[in-house]
Amino acid sequence: MTKPPGSILPRLTAIVESYKAHHNVGTLLGELQSLADGAPTDELFAAADAHAAIPEVLGPLMEIVVDREPNNARALVRLANAYWLTGRGPEVVGELASRAIAADPTHRGAWHLWALTETNPRARMNRWLQVTQRFADDDLARANLADNATSVGTTEDDPVAITLALETFGELRARAPHAAQRDAIDRAIEALRRR
Repeated sequence: MTKPPGSILPRLTAIVESYKAHHNVGTLLGELQSLADGAPTDELFAAADAHAAIPEVLGPLMEIVVDREPNNARALVRLANAYWLTGRGPEVVGELASRAIAADPTHRGAWHLWALTETNPRARMNRWLQVTQRFADDDLARANLADNATSVGTTEDDPVAITLALETFGELRARAPHAAQRDAIDRAIEALRRR
């Protein structure tokens, strides 16, 4: 049975409010499945987005969306994020991120999750480097690159990684719009140079 248009979000909101009162995951999952049965995918997605801060709601709904649309990069990223927040692990999340990249190579969130899920510090640093090369204006990726390069450089006593970190911090400083940001970056650069 198809749900009437526009009825999904109010029903999901009621389910979420009930879940907040009873905290019964089994009941929640059953109610989410009932909600999804016959619900148009676009409405289901929009309703799930409204409750994206609750991974135990977002995850099951995105599983349904991904089941229906296996190449929906946005749904794959949302599912990967929900899995990450609930501790599903880097292998599962990384596989979803890779699928999202294959479906839409321009999806920045997919690339972020792909880089984040690498467990080897040097390989993770290199992944963040790839993300910054692909998305030149992505300061979050740049900050992650600087942080990971600092970690590799200091733990492995690697001058190339330290140089990469210093250069990346310099780029961040040049782009920082606020004095407080520039001051924090200056302190990070100074600490790294004293090393």
